[in-house]
Amino acid sequence: MSTALSSHPTSRPPKGALASATAVLRRLFLQLGVLPFMLLGALLVFTCLSDQFLTSQNLVNLLRQSVYLILVSMGQMLALVTGGFDLSVGTVMAITSVVSALAMNALAASWPDALWLAVLGGCLVGVAAGLGVGLINGVGVAFIGVSPFIMTLGVQSIGFGLALFLTGGVPVSGLPAAFSDLFGFGSVLGVPVPIAVTAACVLGVLIVMTRLPLGTHLLAVGGNAKAAALSGIETRRVLMLAYLLCSGLSAISGLLLTARVETGEANLGGTVALESIAACVIAGVSLRGGSGRVPSVVLGAIFIGVVQNGMNLASVGSYLQMVVLGALLIVAVVADQLRHRLSASGRL
Repeated sequence: MSTALSSHPTSRPPKGALASATAVLRRLFLQLGVLPFMLLGALLVFTCLSDQFLTSQNLVNLLRQSVYLILVSMGQMLALVTGGFDLSVGTVMAITSVVSALAMNALAASWPDALWLAVLGGCLVGVAAGLGVGLINGVGVAFIGVSPFIMTLGVQSIGFGLALFLTGGVPVSGLPAAFSDLFGFGSVLGVPVPIAVTAACVLGVLIVMTRLPLGTHLLAVGGNAKAAALSGIETRRVLMLAYLLCSGLSAISGLLLTARVETGEANLGGTVALESIAACVIAGVSLRGGSGRVPSVVLGAIFIGVVQNGMNLASVGSYLQMVVLGALLIVAVVADQLRHRLSASGRL
């Protein structure tokens, strides 16, 4: 009788296989955070909700729509790895959009036969205005010692107010067609210009974080600012560069989005601060600073785009979309806390 029972096949997997699978999932969670699980879940859910989700046309549109958030998230990551964050990235986009549009129109009126010079001048002035916001943030955080939350929140309010003042609340239209034709809808060797520009910026940030001393210094300042200073790192200079680079990437995003919508918008980037922080945290960038991976942040921004695109295809209202994005941010922060505790306890 006992022999018959022992020879009967069992449907339960071996304990060793379960333990091994659990260890792999835990290690994946510790290394990459919650992103792989959330991305897989989103793909499955939206594929079931809409037949158009996995079509090639929708995937191309999804990538085009995600490039703006990818750029801002790259900059947000640089601020987060230093132990701070930047709530003014939306303001940088708005200021860049408004200033570049106003400058472009003024230069085009002065040089009607040299529209490319007007476009180039408008772009340079707009990016310079965005960098000015980063300079203010960097001085406040690095040299005056203001909390990043207070500094960037105050600059956000000032910047949006200034953008509305410059435009009177009315979008700046009448931009040179060459600007939108190239930066909004143009292509290089078959690759859309916004995607090509974003890929170049991602490569640049990847080189900074993995090949240049600045990347090591950013991580060191975020991990332990006092220890970094004692080791000879100029922490104030590093913080200044972090916020300048963050604003520079956000300015490029604002410029590309301005070309896409063909107007200078004072309300551009209203929700991008929340979305960029969510993309970074979901990608495993610690809110405590000292850790962050460029490829993961790119996937995190794409994940936010997947969620937004899928909800649009599923006819989810814009108000409910805000609820979902807020919930995703909370889930990501909770997952970050759990990952930190598991790492601190040494459990793999």
